[in-house]
Amino acid sequence: MISTEHCRPDQGLSPVSGRDPVILILGSYPSIQSLAKNEYYGNPQNQFWKIMEILFGIDHTLPYISRTVHLTKQRIALWDVLFSCSRNGSADTGIRDPVANDIQGFVLDHPTIRCIALNGNIAGRYYKKMNPGLPHVILPSTSSANARMTLAQKTKSWECITGNP
Repeated sequence: MISTEHCRPDQGLSPVSGRDPVILILGSYPSIQSLAKNEYYGNPQNQFWKIMEILFGIDHTLPYISRTVHLTKQRIALWDVLFSCSRNGSADTGIRDPVANDIQGFVLDHPTIRCIALNGNIAGRYYKKMNPGLPHVILPSTSSANARMTLAQKTKSWECITGNP
């Protein structure tokens, strides 16, 4: 069973997880579009779902619930480092008053997790400040704001979550 319950608009999204995730992908905090849709990576310009399509064959045009079901079958969970924050717009650089999610508690509840993958440097920075001690890898942000890298370059970096880098 996948948990995708809706939350208040002043909070981030609930985790998406199957029973035995091996990888936990953490973003920083959802965009305005993602919050409005109640979907991780809901901005169509974000390349996350296109990367998941290349790596795992999950069609990025499928309905969100189908994409998340397929992702959890790959033993991947999604969440964010931050539970809530103040921010004008969607840019991570504008985050103020961050409040962390209980990532350590999530990992304790899901002892099968072997890798925490952080979606971008800002997620990595908040993770290090709020959750030291758990092993992790910081991957290139899938956001369209990360225009320094092509989709192919980002995908190559993200291959490490497949177990076949």
